[in-house]
Amino acid sequence: MFLWVIKRDLLLAMRQRADVLTTLFFFVIVVSLFPLGVGPEINMLRAMAPGVVWVAALLASMLSLERMFFSDYLDGTLEQMLLSPQPLSLLVLGKALAHWLVTGVPLALIAPILGVQFDLPIDALLVLTASLLLGTPVLSLIGAIGAALTLGLRGGGVLVSLLVLPLYIPVLIFGAGAVEAISVGLGASAHLSLLGAFLLLSLVFAPWAAAAALRISLE
Repeated sequence: MFLWVIKRDLLLAMRQRADVLTTLFFFVIVVSLFPLGVGPEINMLRAMAPGVVWVAALLASMLSLERMFFSDYLDGTLEQMLLSPQPLSLLVLGKALAHWLVTGVPLALIAPILGVQFDLPIDALLVLTASLLLGTPVLSLIGAIGAALTLGLRGGGVLVSLLVLPLYIPVLIFGAGAVEAISVGLGASAHLSLLGAFLLLSLVFAPWAAAAALRISLE
């Protein structure tokens, strides 16, 4: 059932390529506009690059959170999932993983190319990619909780942002901090280890919390 949920969500995402491309284009446009607005000052671009890329990735990831459960809610698939003998938390984990594969992984792969605009060195680009690969699944897992809590509510997209944005701040700080640390000659292992710890905690608690929120929303 877990693999079926992932395969189904990926198939639906490929059929609705416009939504996926919107997220990618938003990320590319936001990151690319900053060098044009700031100017060609290399030191300033290098200093602001980690924060700009991470903020853009965070906002791009939030664009598709509202749709994580909404289509299944409309066509009745979500109710069938609730009635299935499989644990609901496992199904939520599958949907969060599919969301990360569609949004987080492409953002992490595009980020090094966009980082060249900020004149980041190779080691900083590698750390940027690693931090995004560790941090973006946390964004999807936490976002699943917000999407479940606001399911079926009017203006759910705004409410999701208000709910999950404070929880995203630690991931943003340590994700951007890893790139900053490697840029100034310090090691990024501490920041990446903390991102890994956030990921493990999210894998344990976020599916359970999102499953409970879905039951409340459907009642």
